[in-house]
Amino acid sequence: MNYFSANPLYQVAEVQLIYRNETLPENRIQVNSAETAYQVLKHNWDMNRIELVEQFKILLLDHGNNCLGISEISTGSMKACPVDLKIVLATALKAKASKLIPAHNHPSGSLKPSDADIQLTDRLVEAGRIVDIAVVDHLILTAHSYYSFADNGLMP
Repeated sequence: MNYFSANPLYQVAEVQLIYRNETLPENRIQVNSAETAYQVLKHNWDMNRIELVEQFKILLLDHGNNCLGISEISTGSMKACPVDLKIVLATALKAKASKLIPAHNHPSGSLKPSDADIQLTDRLVEAGRIVDIAVVDHLILTAHSYYSFADNGLMP
């Protein structure tokens, strides 16, 4: 009997990466503006919660700005939502995204970015550079409108 196979210390889980996008490439919406990103996100947002709790999602894009999908990263409270950069990057890498647009809602209805929102955007851009994923915008959503960091010159 092999020492390694008998010793439980050497038994480890196998990690597999699997990617499957069932939307045909020609049917993927192209996101070339903050307005389009907002419409895609709003259509996929739970409108029963947009004024209740803060949620953070990412819109995943390929090189041609075609939407690969949306992923909900976290749900928080009425005033805040924790964001783990490792989860954002792992999700984007698994989806083979070249670009991403982070988005979160403000249950208060305010479209003004907080200092924490600006700092998070800077951290996301920096982390994205390391793995060659461009963070091209950051949207704040409300039930009736949006704020684009890129359109307002706040993208680093």
